[in-house]
Amino acid sequence: MHRFTALALLTAPIALATGAVIAPIPAAAQQDVLGQVQRHLRSVNTMQADFIETNRAGQSVRGEMFLKRPGRIRFSYEDSVNMVVVSDGRALTFVDYDVRQVQRWPIGDSPLAVLLNPDRDLSTFATVLDTGRNSEVRIRARDPEHPEYGTITITFLRSPSSPGGLMLQGWTVLDSQNNLTTINLANQRFGMAIPNSTFRYRDPRPRNRRR
Repeated sequence: MHRFTALALLTAPIALATGAVIAPIPAAAQQDVLGQVQRHLRSVNTMQADFIETNRAGQSVRGEMFLKRPGRIRFSYEDSVNMVVVSDGRALTFVDYDVRQVQRWPIGDSPLAVLLNPDRDLSTFATVLDTGRNSEVRIRARDPEHPEYGTITITFLRSPSSPGGLMLQGWTVLDSQNNLTTINLANQRFGMAIPNSTFRYRDPRPRNRRR
């Protein structure tokens, strides 16, 4: 079950609307809020957090997330989930140790590219949504040139003590079958030393099948 949930982090087809519709904020305020989100993303050099990943059926797994600029991220799952999702700065890799499977995607083909490439102009592919709460910032992003890469909705809380005044709370990804994957973060920490070896993985495939 969670094998497919994790894949939603990597490549999600075009999202379909589900549940309540949240309208964008007025156009005049879009640039200011997107600018704040951009400053936050650029100011985070390293980040570590606990996460809970939940699918539409309410099934959840826990783990720990590590992020390091440029372009590195790792999702280490609890012991009962024998897989890992990791980016080494060039590609996102999904490793399933139970079936000895490795799948790789360019970072730009993933909804997570929003978090991993803070230098791209958010105003070209993201919209700020009106949640009705001043303490919360929510953006919806999709590459207009490649909608097949998926749609991601990211939530931040305003936090003066956090980088750029925002704290990343989590995100959701919707796929073309209306499946929903939600990542909620907790215990977020910034600025720690994270070795590059964190973003490597053990390849479970036989050597003669590796590429």
